[in-house]
Amino acid sequence: MSRAIIFESSWGWMGIAESPKGIQAIVLPKPSKRAVESDLRAQSEAGGPIQQGESARLDAARRQLLDYLAGKRNTFDVPVDLSQGTSFQRQVWRTLQRVPYGKLRSYQWIALRVGGPHYARAVGNAVGANPLPIVIPCHRIVAHDASLGGFSGGLAMKRKLLSLEGTLPMLRSK
Repeated sequence: MSRAIIFESSWGWMGIAESPKGIQAIVLPKPSKRAVESDLRAQSEAGGPIQQGESARLDAARRQLLDYLAGKRNTFDVPVDLSQGTSFQRQVWRTLQRVPYGKLRSYQWIALRVGGPHYARAVGNAVGANPLPIVIPCHRIVAHDASLGGFSGGLAMKRKLLSLEGTLPMLRSK
């Protein structure tokens, strides 16, 4: 069973779930608490039960996310649990963690670091399956032609995150 918290940020309702190993899911800002609960349930192991409750790790993750959204933090130091991903997904997610705040990288850049340029589509799928958006900064990955690319949290949220980090002007407008 996962333990989770749901909280309100200046950007909307968010959620964080943890396992005994670390933070295992983050739900990006949503307009309602119910939408966050639904997303947390869907992300939990096989849709299993989620116990709402506080812990030192969940509280630290919440504080770090709130500070990030307020423009006061650009790195995260909470332990993460990526065990629900495949070995390839975990490799992509670890590579994403090396993309610093204020920088953009392409799917191809990631692909070259995990097996070669022909892995770009598989990388896109792994990026889209990232269970820890923001902490594992999938929003910093854009198309090779410097267009926005995709984002599991929606393109409006991706634009907002990139704007917060000052990188939105680097993109090619369509």
